[in-house]
Amino acid sequence: MCAGDEPALDAMAHYLKQLTWIVAVILSAVLSAPAQQSSAPVEQPAQQTDELQQQLQQLKQQYNATTHDLTERIAALEQQIEKEKQEKAKQEKEKQEKEAGEETKKGTVSVLKLAAEAAAGQSNQVGSKFQGQLPQAPTYDFLRETDTKIAKLEQQVGAFEFHGYFRSGYGLNGQGGQQVAFQAPNAGAKYRLGNEAETYGEFIFVNNWLNPEHETDKAWMKTEVMIEANTTNSASYANFPNGIGGDQFRLREAFVQAGNVLESQPGAKFWAGERYYRRQHIEINDFYPLDMSGYGGGVEDWSLFGRAKMAVAFLSGARPDIITQNGVLAKSNIDVRIYDLKGPLGLWAGWFDFATSKGGTTVGGTPLPAVPTTHGYAFGLRHQRLEWHGGYHLFSIQYGTGAASDFSSGTAIPDPTLFINKSAQLLATEQVLVATERQVRHHADLCLPAVQRRQSATRLESVGVVWSQTGDLFHQICLSSIRGRI
Repeated sequence: MCAGDEPALDAMAHYLKQLTWIVAVILSAVLSAPAQQSSAPVEQPAQQTDELQQQLQQLKQQYNATTHDLTERIAALEQQIEKEKQEKAKQEKEKQEKEAGEETKKGTVSVLKLAAEAAAGQSNQVGSKFQGQLPQAPTYDFLRETDTKIAKLEQQVGAFEFHGYFRSGYGLNGQGGQQVAFQAPNAGAKYRLGNEAETYGEFIFVNNWLNPEHETDKAWMKTEVMIEANTTNSASYANFPNGIGGDQFRLREAFVQAGNVLESQPGAKFWAGERYYRRQHIEINDFYPLDMSGYGGGVEDWSLFGRAKMAVAFLSGARPDIITQNGVLAKSNIDVRIYDLKGPLGLWAGWFDFATSKGGTTVGGTPLPAVPTTHGYAFGLRHQRLEWHGGYHLFSIQYGTGAASDFSSGTAIPDPTLFINKSAQLLATEQVLVATERQVRHHADLCLPAVQRRQSATRLESVGVVWSQTGDLFHQICLSSIRGRI
């Protein structure tokens, strides 16, 4: 019984007391009736007997009513007491579970906290600090919390990517001085394979913000940042006067890219920022026939038909050392490409570029009093066979005029001339990689520089042949024709 049930028990006792008196009265009346009949004269009236019967009947009715009422009240009190017992037991259970959960949290060691302390050099103290705080039998809540934390850490690790490239070489010349890389006069690039006397690296950091797994039913987004480092191998820390031989660091890429944005074009990728943009590279001498890297935005891998795709971009760059009344000299490009066209003998690609640069009167320190406004266009064709005699074969030909004749977006704007609008360039390149059985090495280079004067000139920039011990033959030819005036 609870303390709140005392009034109900008092009322029950009162009714029982009344019932006892009623039973006593009935019994006395019943016992006294025969004695009165035996002692009284026969002539006693029958009216007294009827009155007693009537009283007895009333007492029986009152007794039945009182008994029924008490039975109902007793049943109601029992139900109320049982209900209160259940509620009290439920509250006690919830209290115990809450206390157990708090104890579990006190004994749980955060994975992130352990990692932070390990990074701070406190990992040797973790065992002694948290020893004995873990419960002997981990609860379900503890295991679920641990799984959740591990899943979040795995998601963060999976969202981050690191890529990169570096090379480092050092050598001495025949006189005992530092090695200097060889480069042919007027050549567009120097050769490699032991001819790189510097330390150079590109370090790429990628973070996938949305849908790192690139699931087909969701959009994805990532950011990419690339830092370029270049040293002259002069010292481990180069900080010489006037910047001679100093280390160089540049931010070469910083852009955002998103894909699976349009339901009709799930493979299309939209981007904006600074990036290396679809460069064409010849590895043997680190030459780029087409390099439209720069600042801008666009879309690539837009499906056309079959395997064919298209890319469209706006790209720009500037020369901060050349200033006109319009500001820093800048060059803007509209670049359109169609690629992965399946055709005879392999895959084909074509591209078109329109370039423009606003000139004007120069302000201080520039060689020319004025820079002409230039326009130009360029187009090219590229063929590639990716499976050819165990290697591949690539051929490209391109032609450009005016501002587009350098096949660059503007990150490497050449020195302007008064005849820039009349300049033109025809460039043809070929790359061949063939598997052979010869186990010898040979490398041959040939460069015939062209003198650029009033007449047209033809230049054979480089011819290279390499046999490596792995049995690969690499052959590259580059022809360039430049027309213009200086």
